[in-house]
Amino acid sequence: MTERTAPTVVLVHGAFADAASWSGVIRELQREGVSVVAPPNPLRGLASDAAYVSSVAAQIDGPVILVGHSYGGAIITVAGATENVAGLVFVAAYVLEEGESLGELQGRFPAPPLADNLRPATYPVDGAEPAVELTIATEAFPSVFAADVPEEVTKVLAVAQRPLAAAAFDEPARVASWKTKPSWAVVADADHAINPEVQRFAAKRAGASVVEVEGASHAVAVSQPKAVADVILQAVRAAG
Repeated sequence: MTERTAPTVVLVHGAFADAASWSGVIRELQREGVSVVAPPNPLRGLASDAAYVSSVAAQIDGPVILVGHSYGGAIITVAGATENVAGLVFVAAYVLEEGESLGELQGRFPAPPLADNLRPATYPVDGAEPAVELTIATEAFPSVFAADVPEEVTKVLAVAQRPLAAAAFDEPARVASWKTKPSWAVVADADHAINPEVQRFAAKRAGASVVEVEGASHAVAVSQPKAVADVILQAVRAAG
């Protein structure tokens, strides 16, 4: 694999987290000499967030592997249509069909504990009424989001979480790029934020190569970064 053709990995975080949630995965990839970018995800809406990630990818020279965690999986489903995207990796993620929303996909399966532990707030929107955004109740965050992460870490993650615009749950994907790009998926089999059955169903539908991580919470990239990085490396090698 030459430097000219080596893919760059773009890590897209999901709701209730930020790019620092990829820190362990970034270290693993950098040890392997992989170029990595972990941009901030605006978390304001599927179309606008995907447009931002697409712009990040398009400005990178050479092929890109898009990696999305959680809601970030929905984003890369759309942003993966960008010409230089060579592969997609879904990590404990939503993988949408064209015209499908997060709510529609999740609604096919029993609701996870996350559903009863979301707390609404409002944020200003220019020229319009305030919009609603959601976070996970602080006291529920450890069990819902990161049950296999040490308590001293989850206490920090709980107060540093970034909210997701509530409207994102109802916004349909305009394209499903997994139909034209190869994909991989990490299923967290003890996930209380996205039902593991949602992850399995959507990954199978996308024809993804699937790896299940036993006992992994939704925060699998934090608790088991090597397992996640190993799947990303499969995509990197395939693209190279």
